[in-house]
Amino acid sequence: MLADHTIFTTFVLYLAAVAGVAWMAWRRTNSMSAYILGERRLGAGVGALSAQASDMSGWLLLGLPGYAYASGLEAWWLVFGLFLGTWGNWHWLAPRLREATERFGDAHTLPDYLQNRFADSSGMLRSLSALLILCFFLIYTTSGLVAGGKLFASVFGLPYEWAVLTGATVILLYTLFGGFLAVSWTDALQGSLMILALVAVVLLAFAELGGPSAAAEQLQVRNPELLDPFTSASGESLGILAILSLMAWGLGYFGQPHILARFMAIRHQGLMPRARRIALAWVSISLLAAMLIGMLGIELVPNPSDGDAERVFIDLTALLLHPLIAGLALAAILAAIMSTADSQLLVAATALVDDLYRPWLRPNASDRERLVMARLGVLLAGLGATLLALDRDSQVLDLVAYAWAGFGAAFGPVILFSLLRPAMRRESAIAGLLSGGLAVPVWRHLEGGVFDLYELLPAFLLSCLAILLVELRAGRTQRTP
Repeated sequence: MLADHTIFTTFVLYLAAVAGVAWMAWRRTNSMSAYILGERRLGAGVGALSAQASDMSGWLLLGLPGYAYASGLEAWWLVFGLFLGTWGNWHWLAPRLREATERFGDAHTLPDYLQNRFADSSGMLRSLSALLILCFFLIYTTSGLVAGGKLFASVFGLPYEWAVLTGATVILLYTLFGGFLAVSWTDALQGSLMILALVAVVLLAFAELGGPSAAAEQLQVRNPELLDPFTSASGESLGILAILSLMAWGLGYFGQPHILARFMAIRHQGLMPRARRIALAWVSISLLAAMLIGMLGIELVPNPSDGDAERVFIDLTALLLHPLIAGLALAAILAAIMSTADSQLLVAATALVDDLYRPWLRPNASDRERLVMARLGVLLAGLGATLLALDRDSQVLDLVAYAWAGFGAAFGPVILFSLLRPAMRRESAIAGLLSGGLAVPVWRHLEGGVFDLYELLPAFLLSCLAILLVELRAGRTQRTP
């Protein structure tokens, strides 16, 4: 247990700062447009930092270090895949999506964009994509609350269930009132805190072990397989399926609604190159630091708290840092959790209200009514995720992997094709959403051989194939006299 008066004070000051940001955003949030997309006013720095902070979540400081702790340099393939995915997302998708969402009816959500892009008067695309968002975000938000539970349990010695409830309450309150601006501003603040904490712990860990060379020598003595990216910690060859599974995580970026919302909200397309440079610098440093923390923790924390490798960052902060600095580092974990969970709650609530409630129940709902219902949606989505998070056996990385695959496979191919192929048809988009979204849970429950491949890759490819087959069939039908 890391409970300490100084750490507690640091936490309270951090939460007070977040509350202040939420209050300022609440004063500027008086319309649905402002609540869900900040009226497209984000600058390059805030847009980049909030996109990456909402991307990484608590898994950056818990899940990834825990994975590197258990597997060593095997984690490199995951890090490399995520970097490539980030680069591709900012390079290919971001500027096109920013322009397209404004051109097609000034769309503020992905379901809204898909309906307008394919002129879908039936509302099927909008409803289907909204249901997929609600389904996978329930799982994704749960992962954040599990991470929050582990943090509060370690820091304050709370029972796990009370720790989850405490973290959920904090996240719900400022998302409920502040909306997109509060989420984006706090994400930028939290992204800065996350990278500072990661770099500080890495530098101090290296100093404790006598420098990078000495650390590598100690790991080599303990287990040389930890320093070989082509073998597991047990010495078994990874094989092509394992490497592809890890690198396939990068494909998920093209379909994450909470990240894509930041692209849609950047002030104008001309800011994209600068935002891309900031985002890539942040993600490169953060991912490498998180991996190193896990590996250095093998030497410094041979027995992590409760036998849980995902707590290695928490244990290292207690070991290496003064309580005041440790409090800031631990607040960085809370920042990581909040920066994703708040974004997910907001997107889920928007899907519930603007893409299901308004089209099917209240087509003439006023802007004020939609704003009230969106806040109610945040509350309902948060309560649902909290109930799932009360399972103390949940693992952060497992939950993130499932939801990440679901979004990446269902939305990634559809969004990419919609931006790169002007002639794409509505039926192709529906086929892509359904095939990608359904393939993830089906593949996840199959085992052995090729079925050990991370479900994102086969589901993503299946979605692409479904889109191409429907396009090909429609093209042949059109040419038939």
